[in-house]
Amino acid sequence: MKVRWKQHEIILVNILAVILLIGFLREIHNTPASTFAAPFINNNVRFDLYDNLIFPDLGMGILIYLVYMYLNIFAIPALVKKASKGTWRAAVSLRKFSLSELAKNNLKKYSFFLMKIILCMLILGTALNFATYHKHKWQFDYPGFSIFISSSNQRSQMDIFGSYWFVSAIMGIYFLYVLIRETIIHYLENSRNKRTYRTLIANKVTAFLVLYIAIPVFLNALNVIHENEFYPSYFLVLAALFAMFMCNMYWIFPLGNNVSFFNTATISRLLITSFLLSFPLIVIIHEGFIIALLFSWGFQVFVFTPITWLFFQFNKDKILQLKGTEKELIKSKTDLQFLRSQINPHFLFNILNTLYGTALQENAERTASGIQKLGDMMRFMLRENNLDFIQMSKEIEYLTNYIALQKLRTQSSPDIIIEENISGQDCNHSIAPMLLIPFVENAFKHGISLKEPSWIKINLECTESNIIFEVRNSIHARQDNDPENERSGIGFINVIERLKLIYPGRFQALVNQDEKEFFIHLAIQP
Repeated sequence: MKVRWKQHEIILVNILAVILLIGFLREIHNTPASTFAAPFINNNVRFDLYDNLIFPDLGMGILIYLVYMYLNIFAIPALVKKASKGTWRAAVSLRKFSLSELAKNNLKKYSFFLMKIILCMLILGTALNFATYHKHKWQFDYPGFSIFISSSNQRSQMDIFGSYWFVSAIMGIYFLYVLIRETIIHYLENSRNKRTYRTLIANKVTAFLVLYIAIPVFLNALNVIHENEFYPSYFLVLAALFAMFMCNMYWIFPLGNNVSFFNTATISRLLITSFLLSFPLIVIIHEGFIIALLFSWGFQVFVFTPITWLFFQFNKDKILQLKGTEKELIKSKTDLQFLRSQINPHFLFNILNTLYGTALQENAERTASGIQKLGDMMRFMLRENNLDFIQMSKEIEYLTNYIALQKLRTQSSPDIIIEENISGQDCNHSIAPMLLIPFVENAFKHGISLKEPSWIKINLECTESNIIFEVRNSIHARQDNDPENERSGIGFINVIERLKLIYPGRFQALVNQDEKEFFIHLAIQP
């Protein structure tokens, strides 16, 4: 599930654009032209409805709309994509480039975006000056008029630089909002726990805001509501009811699911929340403060809460599933795939012990060594694999055993090169089990050919704050009868999903592939 904040915002902007356009055309149609022309006529300046009203307002509105859509559909998504790529490439870049080179690369990467923003501000500022001049031409149509404010010219009235500063301020405020928006979206989509549940709540809130803002704009554009006190009441009451609805549906009711609803924790949360959200409702009750507060509180508790309870019952299964079982579902899916790849592991482990003893009796040292390594791998699958986190030394031991067994299988071919540089130095971190091995399995599955030169290069190193893992392998077309095609594994996509769940915002995965080589770089902040 994705956060739809930006999509809902674009929908809102389109709705507002249509409403404002209808309201603008309606005002022009219902208002006599003489009303708009009065200041022009009083100052003996020619008035033209299109030149002095429609084109400036309509043109400025369309230009603002187009700039907004360009920024949010093309410019900002491209910037966010570059920024995210820059984050997961940092671990590689810091090892390969100097800080000055990184600064130059970042300056080059973001300078084009900055140039586009400056161009948008210049266009909007110029258009605003143009629209201001034509709408207020009756103020400027006199000898000695200047578009520049000057103390030496008392007749200068138009400050074009003021429009540019105004546009710059508005753009600055908007990009501060964009920064907050993207930060929240990044947090929600990379949250370690309850990511889908929080995303659901965020989408509910942003969808509500579309209607919450569009309705009063629509009513105002059509001049439907004439009482000024309507709008404060509308914003306060609707916001309070929606907040109560969200608290009940996604916080209070789910907490009391496994126990009786009438328990101290649930009732206390309900009473405190409803009391606090009763204050905005006072504006629609024309009584004394205490009476109005009690009436509002009673409405929240005895009327609105039962309504939300009914909504919760209809959506209970989905809400509880998203709230409490997302992590368990992903873990269960992963565990199931692991179990499918293990055929009677206890039985196989016992057989391996028997074979190992037989190989030692027959002086088959290489065979005994291979069996021992395979037994160690089986022991890892039976013990460490059931833990949430293990020491890096255990993961490294499993990797080296697996690579050693693969070398036994391929050592008869001189055209197969397997290089490993697995350093356990400074690897004092903990890691989720079986995160690294799928990339190595994938390398041996797709990187080895008995008919063509093949290579696999594996590097693992640790720093104080990172685990850096790289795998390179050659690529070959697989034959239909290749037994590797039948091998089951947890899969690359599943590993990435595990990384997102276990290390949200704390891992970087870089994949590069051409016709001859596949490369994966993984950096984890444990």
